[in-house]
Amino acid sequence: MSELDPKIADRLKRNADGLVAAIAQQRGTGEVLMMAWMDDEALHRTLTTRRATYFSRSRGTYWVKGETSGHTQHVHEVRLDCDGDTLLLVVDQQGAACHTGDHTCFDADVLLPEG
Repeated sequence: MSELDPKIADRLKRNADGLVAAIAQQRGTGEVLMMAWMDDEALHRTLTTRRATYFSRSRGTYWVKGETSGHTQHVHEVRLDCDGDTLLLVVDQQGAACHTGDHTCFDADVLLPEG
């Protein structure tokens, strides 16, 4: 059972797996770095440690960003969108945000170029 503040937990709209989308954004530049999933416990850990903690659907466990890679995210701010189904983490990213080694998860595929 998570220790997430019930006032926050009550506002979350989770998917069928009990997860909420979490977007990481670089502090200062606003650059979108990555998207991952959080459940109540991952959010609680993030709020209390200021270390981005996500829930891995493929592994079925929690992971702290950078714990093994060294590519950490220090969390400065967490916001909840108006629908309660998406979190925004404003972070200082150290190293690559994407598991592929790219700076962001949105570097590789531009489907519609700026114009």
